[in-house]
Amino acid sequence: MQLVVPKESRVGEKRVAAAPATISKLIKLGFEIVIESDAGLSALFTNANYEEAGAKITSDISNSIKNADVVASVGTIAPNLAASLKPGAVCLSFAQAKRDKENIAAILKAKATLLSFDFVPRISRAQSADALTSQATVSGYHTMVTAASLLPKMFPLVMTASGTIRPSKVLVIGAGVAGLQVMATAKKLGAIVSGYDVRAASKDEVKSVGATFIELDLPVVEGSGGYAKEMDQERTKLQQELLTPYITATDVLVTTAAVPGRPAPRLVTAAMLKGMKYGSVIADMAAENGGNVEGSVAGQIVEQNGIKIWGGQNIASSMAPDASFLFAGNVISLLSFIVKEGKIVIDKEDEVVSGSALVINGEITNEFVKTELGQG
Repeated sequence: MQLVVPKESRVGEKRVAAAPATISKLIKLGFEIVIESDAGLSALFTNANYEEAGAKITSDISNSIKNADVVASVGTIAPNLAASLKPGAVCLSFAQAKRDKENIAAILKAKATLLSFDFVPRISRAQSADALTSQATVSGYHTMVTAASLLPKMFPLVMTASGTIRPSKVLVIGAGVAGLQVMATAKKLGAIVSGYDVRAASKDEVKSVGATFIELDLPVVEGSGGYAKEMDQERTKLQQELLTPYITATDVLVTTAAVPGRPAPRLVTAAMLKGMKYGSVIADMAAENGGNVEGSVAGQIVEQNGIKIWGGQNIASSMAPDASFLFAGNVISLLSFIVKEGKIVIDKEDEVVSGSALVINGEITNEFVKTELGQG
């Protein structure tokens, strides 16, 4: 079996789907590994690193993909490369129907299979294949370190003969994987950390990383798989009113809230920010998907009334070496569900395979994809 890793086609994407440290595990699964030349360079992995680990390097990626049994990438394979896929080839990547419509259509036309890390079921046996979690961990860390660097204050309590510097206050809205990593990192930096989430289960999770949980007198909102779900307008307005005093008292506000398959919920309005201290920092991790904070712009730092608003964009890519290593591990794990005795076997009865599959041998198996491609 041959596994091919191409360069990423998305502008600014620094991650890669295989790390030199994981090549040996792929070989044990029965794969011959082919890496496009310089595919890992932005993640600090050289061609020589891959070759020393047992992979082959190619400068003719189109020809390599023609012979590939599996193509692994972070973003969905580009349409021009997908056209070279042989029938039955398997693509592993992040893939969403709205964002990657043309890419998915090309895979469909090639009669190939697409397994998406965006749809890996959140069950115990699939934890090691959960790339959303691994990348959210990296994103949470990077976001907090970035926010700390933008704040013109020290984070920890500092006591000196010259006086005492009080610790900075950090408020995190959203206690999913990314939010918890933000809180844990802020705590390690010495800040006083508070966290809020609409989900009932989040209270103990927030406390477990050393943060204080903010309890608002609101009905609990929780969706399937441990995700939050959308709130009605009345509840959203009340939540905004109750959160405002906490926001105005903080030095750093980080928002991480997301609803799968939908635009990011607007949690913080411009009016809520008016009372924030001059020099405060806001980090909106959901800026790329519409933003939790009014005024945030993905990939930019916007200043409003002396408050810096950082909008996250492809955050995990900013720490490409570690993000790539973790993602490569997720690739190996997902492959373990479809490699049986040295052969690719797509078992539709396996909930991990069926849950993550968007296309199987040129047939759409996901309702979201059917709708987006006009086949629903």
